[in-house]
Amino acid sequence: MQPTKTRNDLWMNLALVAFLIGLDVVARLLPHAPGFMPIAASALFAGRMLRIPALAPVVPVLAMVLSALVLGPDDWRISLIVTVAIALPAFAGLLSRRWPGIAATVAVMVPCSLLFFAASNFAVWAFSGMYSLDLAGLTQCYVAALPFLQNTVAGDLFWTGALFGGAWAIQNGALLAGRAR
Repeated sequence: MQPTKTRNDLWMNLALVAFLIGLDVVARLLPHAPGFMPIAASALFAGRMLRIPALAPVVPVLAMVLSALVLGPDDWRISLIVTVAIALPAFAGLLSRRWPGIAATVAVMVPCSLLFFAASNFAVWAFSGMYSLDLAGLTQCYVAALPFLQNTVAGDLFWTGALFGGAWAIQNGALLAGRAR
């Protein structure tokens, strides 16, 4: 690869990473439906689109850290598990690059959403002190979190569609403009 192309790839990747982190931080700080955020979708997008794969997990982790600085402290154990769980789509995106298309993207995003729901609520049960540390408390925690599940899945799918659809529109802009004439 030519040095100029490598340098351009690096700058394009860094610009995309900065955009995704900015989107995630702003979305997390602005009022939103609980669980309806772009962080997991941007992690998947980064994993599938960045030419420098090591940057993909940086997107959700840095977005969570920067927004947490504004939102204030939380139990570090819960925050750590939530951050790891929200970064999993970045790795899933890296692993699923060979399967293009909408169906493959949805087939990767939905399990990531469900895994995030399971992990984050397990952390709340284990470390928040809100529930008894037995099977009844765990069940109560998951049942109480069910309204968040639909928002998480819907938000992840919405933002996945917005990011991948936006990228497709940008990549095919000239083609679309030619058809309009």
